[in-house]
Amino acid sequence: MYGKIHFLNTGHSDCIILESGGKIAMIDAAEDTEYPADKPHLNLPGYEKEVLGYLFSHFADENGRVNIEFVLGTHAHSDHIGGFDTVINHPMISVKKAYLKPYHAKDIFIMERMRWDNQEVYDQMLEAVKNNGVELVESFDLLETELGDFKIKFYNGSYKKHRRKFGENINSVVTLVTLGEKRAVLAGDLNYKAGDEFRLAREIGRVDLLKVGHHGYAGSTSGYWVKSLMPKYAVVCNKGSAVYPDVKLKLKKISRSEIIATADCNGAAAEFFPDKINIIKNIMGG
Repeated sequence: MYGKIHFLNTGHSDCIILESGGKIAMIDAAEDTEYPADKPHLNLPGYEKEVLGYLFSHFADENGRVNIEFVLGTHAHSDHIGGFDTVINHPMISVKKAYLKPYHAKDIFIMERMRWDNQEVYDQMLEAVKNNGVELVESFDLLETELGDFKIKFYNGSYKKHRRKFGENINSVVTLVTLGEKRAVLAGDLNYKAGDEFRLAREIGRVDLLKVGHHGYAGSTSGYWVKSLMPKYAVVCNKGSAVYPDVKLKLKKISRSEIIATADCNGAAAEFFPDKINIIKNIMGG
C-alpha cells in the first residue's frame, strides 16, 4: 500500500495532488493570472505554468497525456480554483469528474463580493467542466471514495445557507485522506467563524498530517481544532513568515507539529505507507 500527497509551491495559494495506484486527483489549482478589468488590484502572480509543468513532468502517460480521476474545488476563491479552467481546458489533460459546490454570491458579505472575483473564477471553472464533458458533482457531503490505496472522505461538501453572511471561506470543503493507519486532513480555507472547526474536529479526531486552513492566517486553526487533531506534520501553503503567530504557537505548543511551509521549501510531498509517513521537500526542483 502506497500513496503520495504533493503540496506544490504556488506561493500563498493551494494546489494539492493526490497520487496512488497509478492514479491522480487534484484539490485546488492555485492562483491564476486572469482578473476582471474593474478589479486591477487582483493582478496577482498566477501559477498556471508551474501547475501544468508539474502535471506533465510527473504524470504524463506514454502518449504525453495527463489523466485526472477527479478535481475538487474547495471553494470559490481565485487562490484555490483560479487555475482550474486552464487545467481542465488543456487539450492534453483529461478530467473524469469534478466536485464543485454551487456558489451563491447573495449569501456572501458585500465587501468580499465587491473586492474579490469569486463569481468569475467559479463561472470559469464551471464552464470548463461543462465544455469538456466532465462529470459534475455539486453535493457530496460525507461522500466516501477511493483513489488507488487512498480512502477519501469529504466534509462540508454540500451548499448550506447561514443566517449571517460570511466570506466564502466558510464554505470550504475539507478532505480526509486515509491509507492504512495513517490519516491526513486537507482543510482548504476552513475557518471557525460558524463553528465548523469545532463540529468537524469531533467527527474527524486524530490525524497524522494537517494541511493548515487558510494558509495559516488568523480566523482558522483554533486551539480546539489543533488539540482534537494533534497532527505530527502541519503543512502550510504559504511562507512560514506569513503564518499568523497565534497559529504557529498552537501548532508548536499544543500538538508539537513539524511545520512545513511549501513556499520556503519549494513544495513538499508526504509519502504514505500503512504505518508511517515520509516528508520530501523541494519537489519542484531547482
